[in-house]
Amino acid sequence: MHLAYPAVLSALLFCTGLYGVLARRNAILVLMSVELMLNAVNLNLVAFDVWLSRTAEETLHSGQALTLFTIAIAAAEIGIGLAIVLAVHRNRGTADIDRLRDTSERHDPDDPDHARTAEQSDEAQKAEATA
Repeated sequence: MHLAYPAVLSALLFCTGLYGVLARRNAILVLMSVELMLNAVNLNLVAFDVWLSRTAEETLHSGQALTLFTIAIAAAEIGIGLAIVLAVHRNRGTADIDRLRDTSERHDPDDPDHARTAEQSDEAQKAEATA
């Protein structure tokens, strides 16, 4: 098989994952898109390893070894990422990335846009949860 087929498939997978990271709002779907991008890289590593082993006399299979390392790192990344998403979902009640941006931003209490009290905020969240 020619090298162009897995390379094109890998590029399509990577672009799909990149679109998922940039366009999605749910943290779980963003993590899945990152995994898709890592799998595209793994496909490239294995394809180039097979292609280079045909031309070289020594077959070290370093691409396949690096792929196994990447799979192990991806498993650790998804485990930690899911733990963080679950902790944030328990505390905040949502996994929507746009709604989680205010965790790092400090709001000025004198700002008229953010003049709602804590009680009004809690009532609004309860109303959204029941809707």
